[in-house]
Amino acid sequence: MAKGNSTFSVIGTDVTIKGDISASVDLHVDGRVDGDIACASLVQGEESVIEGAVKAESARLAGTVSGSINARELTILRTAKIDGDVHYDALTIEQGAQVEGRLAFRSGGGTGLASSKPIANGAAADAAANANSDPKLALAT
Repeated sequence: MAKGNSTFSVIGTDVTIKGDISASVDLHVDGRVDGDIACASLVQGEESVIEGAVKAESARLAGTVSGSINARELTILRTAKIDGDVHYDALTIEQGAQVEGRLAFRSGGGTGLASSKPIANGAAADAAANANSDPKLALAT
């Protein structure tokens, strides 16, 4: 499939996938994935569950993720529950989102970590305290 196409794939609410997913296009997950996901852009629905690592250029997470997340642009919505380390270049966390793990800014091409901040439940409140010191970290209200 050519990268110029503006297509996307959808995993519906009634679908459970056991195994890794690799997609060269955008992926919308409303169901359950028991495996790692690698894609260009990921949109996760509120009722969705991902048990595995996520790697994407951009990700908008609203459901449950148990695993590490590696994204250039990451948005964690208020309904999201994340259990795992998060590596990002640009991060937005809505108030009410739950993150259990470390938030780590990726330096350069994402090969190294410039800084990391431990985050627990109430991630938005902790992130607000650090927002002025890290220009790549933004809080959505």
